[in-house]
Amino acid sequence: HPKPVGVCGLLSPAAMSTATATTLASYPVARPRGRRTVRPPACAFHPEVARAVESLQAEFREVDRALALNSYRVSAAFRAARVAPHHFGGSTGYGHDDAGGREALDSVFAHVVGAEAAIVRPQFFSGTHAIACALFALLRPGHELLAVAGPPYDTLEEVIGIRGSDNVGSLKDFGITYREVPLAADGGLDWDALAHAVRPETGCALIQRSCGYSWRKSLGIDDIRRTIDLIKMQNPNCKVMVDNCYGEFVETSEPPMVGADLIAGSLIKNPGGTIAPCGGYVAGKKDLVAAAAARLSAPGLGVEFGSAPGHVMRAMFQGLFLAPQMVGEAVKGGLLIAEVMSAKGYRVQPLPRAPRHDIVQAVELGNRERLIAFCEVVQQTCPVGSFIKPIAGETPGYASEVIFADGTFMDGSTSELSCDGPLRDPYAVFCQGGTHWTQWALVLGEVLKELSWSPNSFG
Repeated sequence: HPKPVGVCGLLSPAAMSTATATTLASYPVARPRGRRTVRPPACAFHPEVARAVESLQAEFREVDRALALNSYRVSAAFRAARVAPHHFGGSTGYGHDDAGGREALDSVFAHVVGAEAAIVRPQFFSGTHAIACALFALLRPGHELLAVAGPPYDTLEEVIGIRGSDNVGSLKDFGITYREVPLAADGGLDWDALAHAVRPETGCALIQRSCGYSWRKSLGIDDIRRTIDLIKMQNPNCKVMVDNCYGEFVETSEPPMVGADLIAGSLIKNPGGTIAPCGGYVAGKKDLVAAAAARLSAPGLGVEFGSAPGHVMRAMFQGLFLAPQMVGEAVKGGLLIAEVMSAKGYRVQPLPRAPRHDIVQAVELGNRERLIAFCEVVQQTCPVGSFIKPIAGETPGYASEVIFADGTFMDGSTSELSCDGPLRDPYAVFCQGGTHWTQWALVLGEVLKELSWSPNSFG
């Protein structure tokens, strides 16, 4: 019999037909009483998606190479911390009876990201919360916060005091000023402007690694290293804080390894491995991590307090262990989205087959109708809430109406397959997550089949 090779065979039509008929005839199909028999398709993927997968095999192998290196580092960190079953026991009340679980998890995380110390806690309820704790740890009245990669993510605007946060404890309320370095015309960092941007009063430079809701390039570790060097040359006392959301484990190094003073992020993104049910982290210099911990709890309490149920502790450990694998699959999904949607004539960021620095893949859809329609199709393919119709609306922390498609097991988990976007020009959808690249392959098939889009559709 003809033997299919590659994804779905991808033989000639005649050979595929023969192979399919022979294969289906070779296997008896069980017919439970009272149930309609549905034969599985010869191939799960839309033909255009299958061809894109075949064309990306070299890129997928490169992702697996980084995955293996990151998995090696994570495994070594677990062994070095002597992680054992008693660390998963959890605690109650003040958390004094946690049997060393907090300390072990912090140690593993610090080792993995190349930091002096880390605090990894379920009490951080979002990436924005962890980043806010880090910023308040670094800045004091009279300091300036400098964003070096254009405007920050929407949810940080109220933390900083750019928008709608008077007298609620924003940085602005505490006498901390804000300035940003606009991006260059190509969407990357403006190196010329950055070379003269830091002032004596600049207490902290904020580097947002991922694109957020901006149509820009996400930053790689080499760019972060160069940025830190430029900042420290101008003002050695200026601290560098990296918003690390969506970037963990995409490359084989992390920002503390190239000089970042602090990083922060969320466990329902990359480092939670789709397993952690909640939480976030701050990692970096030991004294600065302690200061951030005092913002999470209170001065004098630091890292020694905070209970967590046993199932949460186990999930945070296990999620961190699985994170490189889950991130690798999400990166492959992003590569596939870019390949398929660019072939249909849509602008994408990053470009097809371009190096990846985070798990986010943006597609410019051009109008409100297409953005909503894309999210509806994604929601319909999700394992949870597939029957729910996503509705655009106001969401706390966001400046514009936002639509989310996230039929995920963990509420808001963007390490699981999901997409979202603000209802504003250029009406881009931001796709991320997935526990295996085949999830996005199946979603894209539905996009192509159900909507038959071109960039000129919807008028």
